[in-house]
Amino acid sequence: MDKKVIISYKAPKAIGPYSVAIRTGDLVFTSGQLGLEPATGNLVLGGIEAETRQALTNIRNVLADAGSGLERVVKTIVFLKDMADFAKMNTVYAEFFAENPPARTTIQAAALPKGGVVEIEAVAILK
Repeated sequence: MDKKVIISYKAPKAIGPYSVAIRTGDLVFTSGQLGLEPATGNLVLGGIEAETRQALTNIRNVLADAGSGLERVVKTIVFLKDMADFAKMNTVYAEFFAENPPARTTIQAAALPKGGVVEIEAVAILK
């Protein structure tokens, strides 16, 4: 199988030696997305809801550049700095995955890059 690195100008640049997404076969694997504004690379203001919304927007943009979309996501992994934020994250998450939501794992992490409170990664099928 071929492996194609996905570059997205509508999502934050990778902050380390990794790709924002990899397309292989019929699947796209995104790297974890924080609530970073693509233009500045800074965390959005507003806490868990704002960061969740931005992280999922970043994933949507990366998937679009890879030839897929949120409606094609089959699995996500959500990393929370504090599991007490689960309900607030879940409310925003449901806005993006209102119908036929993907399988999901949610994990509390001791710390996230750039002091973020949520990081989300996804696996999607190509269109």
